[in-house]
Amino acid sequence: MASPDVHHLFHHPIADHSFSADRQTLAVARDNNVELYSRSGSNFTLQDELKGHDKTVTSVDIAPSTGRIVTCSQDRNAYVWEPSSSGWKPTLVLLRINRAATFVRWSPSEKKFAVGSGARVIAVCYFEEENDWWVSKHLKKPIRSTITTVAWHPNSVLLAAGSTDAHARVFSSFIKGVDAKPESSVWGERLPFNTVCGEYLNNSAGWVHGCAFSPSGNALAFTAHDSSITVVYPSGPDEPPNAVISLSTQLLPFLSLIWNGESEIIAAGYDCEAYRLRGNQQGWQIVGSMESKSRPGLGEMREESALNMFRQMDLKGKSKDDTQLKTVHQNTIATIRAYDEAGGSVKKFSSSGVDGRVVIWST
Repeated sequence: MASPDVHHLFHHPIADHSFSADRQTLAVARDNNVELYSRSGSNFTLQDELKGHDKTVTSVDIAPSTGRIVTCSQDRNAYVWEPSSSGWKPTLVLLRINRAATFVRWSPSEKKFAVGSGARVIAVCYFEEENDWWVSKHLKKPIRSTITTVAWHPNSVLLAAGSTDAHARVFSSFIKGVDAKPESSVWGERLPFNTVCGEYLNNSAGWVHGCAFSPSGNALAFTAHDSSITVVYPSGPDEPPNAVISLSTQLLPFLSLIWNGESEIIAAGYDCEAYRLRGNQQGWQIVGSMESKSRPGLGEMREESALNMFRQMDLKGKSKDDTQLKTVHQNTIATIRAYDEAGGSVKKFSSSGVDGRVVIWST
């Protein structure tokens, strides 16, 4: 496996990150702003800053085709940023929420995006041509707590969401005049707005941190604070699912996950490294870590002279400095996203976290 491409941008947590379709632009959420980095050679250099929010930016996403950037923040607002001759032009989105916006993602069609919030609603936003602004419709019932994550189905109508009431749910976000009528699937046939197509709970009712549809859209995976990953295989509308497989692990909880084909999931979180899982309707298991621990420069400490060893013991009460983790990320991984993907198969993925690093991995 090729060694990961590590970019240590700053000593500050990264709440979320997103790459443009040509992978030349990197957007990272830092404090109240979104920083835009452009690739120069093998490094990323700070190119621009999107300033508009007055509280912590919680999520950012770049639309692959149009290049529009959507951001959301604890200030209860979302902005759509469009490139113009004078820089990035922001448009305020009418979210109509009274709590923090927590998570945002464009739909695959790029006609809509979904914003999770602490107001127990998901704002599904779309552009209204006649008034020239972005408006929202709310998915409300039966959400009973803060939305922590959302994920789109390939058809741009179904939306999965995880929340702190320990449920992962699949909703219809069909908007007349914006969406084409979706084909019937295992999730349902008639799908008016706010139809609940599925509602799932993990074994010990842990907060849901991340969720994702498989490339076909016929399976849903979600990860929770009880260190579990649950994979759901629905069978059809109003019928019990074919299988609900909940895999409990001995690891710290995962925060984010992506699918690599229909039979592999890559997940990462508080353990500061990404793990590979494989399985199907019969069962899932962890295959192992995505990184080898014996990389030079991280795993093995250089040999110290006797004098230096005694000096360390005198100063710190120990002979070796053990503050360096053996993993690439030195703190929690908050987000992993597909970086190079074709036909549902992920060749490379990117991760960002609390240590201010963005890392690009080969699968």
